[in-house]
Amino acid sequence: MQTPALLALQAGVLLVVLAALPYPLFQLDRYTFVKELVMLASALAAALFCLGSARRITVFMVDGLVAGFLALSLLSSMLAANGWLALRGFGLSLAGAGLFWTARTLARAGHGPRLLATLAAAVVLGALTGLAQAYGLVDSELASAARAPGGTFGNRNFMAHLVAIGLPTLLLVTLYARHRLGFVLGSAGTAVAIAGLVLSRSRAAWIGVAAWAVFLAVEGLWAGRLWDDRPLRRRVAILGGIALAGSLVALLLPNRLNWRSESPYLDSLTGVANYKEGSGRGRLIQYGNTLDMALDHPLLGVGPGNWPVHYPNYMSPGDPSFDADDDIPTNPWPSSDWMAMLSERGLPATMLLLAVGGTMALGAWARVRGGSRTPALGDLTTAATLIALFVVGAFDAVLLLPAPAFFAWTAIGALATSARPIREVILTPGGRRRLAVAVALVGGALLLHSVSQVAAMTLAGSRSRERLELAARVDPGSYRIHMLLATAWRDDRRCDRARLHAERARELFPNHPAPHVVLRACKGNR
Repeated sequence: MQTPALLALQAGVLLVVLAALPYPLFQLDRYTFVKELVMLASALAAALFCLGSARRITVFMVDGLVAGFLALSLLSSMLAANGWLALRGFGLSLAGAGLFWTARTLARAGHGPRLLATLAAAVVLGALTGLAQAYGLVDSELASAARAPGGTFGNRNFMAHLVAIGLPTLLLVTLYARHRLGFVLGSAGTAVAIAGLVLSRSRAAWIGVAAWAVFLAVEGLWAGRLWDDRPLRRRVAILGGIALAGSLVALLLPNRLNWRSESPYLDSLTGVANYKEGSGRGRLIQYGNTLDMALDHPLLGVGPGNWPVHYPNYMSPGDPSFDADDDIPTNPWPSSDWMAMLSERGLPATMLLLAVGGTMALGAWARVRGGSRTPALGDLTTAATLIALFVVGAFDAVLLLPAPAFFAWTAIGALATSARPIREVILTPGGRRRLAVAVALVGGALLLHSVSQVAAMTLAGSRSRERLELAARVDPGSYRIHMLLATAWRDDRRCDRARLHAERARELFPNHPAPHVVLRACKGNR
């Protein structure tokens, strides 16, 4: 049943790029919630299909590290203050691991090229949604004007992160194309991806691309002597020219992006290392405060997804990451995967996750250096993708978000076919059934919660009081919906109803000011 599993992953990676909901009231949640639903559904379906035909489980060294990371994340989730956020955060990591294992299984069975081709198409599709918004080709409620050109990601940085992480896979598929049409399509897709990356002005993505590009140039073209391969050299030269052309077209073609600066792209380029002002200074402040949180909870952290619950206790004067006048005064996550992992899951889990990427990157690098006269492009792509993940994740959230997490876990799994297994575990029919039931129960519970979030958002989109009340029952963990109701009932002088929702909001986020404001306003009133 590997073909249905492959189709589940292929459909999922395309849908996770396009999925979005037209409810601006929910800001970024209208993108992340529905993309999480796609990720969970795709991972569950692929895992069950793979288990349906499995006769043995192949174990690799990295699997123990992944399992250890998941175990510590689960324990951290059980102790978290906000269980709803912890469930989401742990579910995202569990789905990512499931995608990694199923993608690796499919690639080892010979389905890797088709899966990688679909991943490459998803990179181009993601960039196209950003370009369509930038050039006014679509006027859709699904795209957010506030952080253009984010396309169906809702934020230009999120679109750029996917492109930065996915470009090595796109280049691999293009260079390996057997027919001229495949190379032409891949080259056109590369131009589109580069144009989207340039227009995004995402400095984290730019740094990530620069890091893996240097690695590929040194280890592949120079030390690996790939430049001596005439057909490959010709294709690399063509792709380099196309990438340059894509950049120039993006810079010169008039667009609808209303940048405040007269030279926005030059400003972003020259400000890459600026830590004294703007977003760079804000990140340093946030990182320092987040490290204080991590030091107070070194072993298990505060729980997956629970950074915003605790951050108000660590914010400092002038901290741009905190706005006391907003009902939701912080972002849902810190501006770094690694800061999030340290503060939310603790040092041991963070070290295990870094070890997962580090062992795979070093293993691929070792095979590149110790292989035949020319290194395998697959190993080079594995290392480049992991470099992109580490660098971009140091400056922004990547593995915390469903679209780039889906792509990253799946791509690494599809590329991880060169490593040697350490054990084969034979599955009996009874053992396979029990494992499938366990996967279905856990995955089904996570999927049901995700469905309830999307359903509640759909109900609340009209802002009808009755539908909002129903939405609060469908998704009792939604702080935003409870605060909408608390504020509305307070304005109607119905403090009995306002207090109910404000208290529920306070239970979810005890350190946010907004619930306390409503409760003080209703103190002594009915």
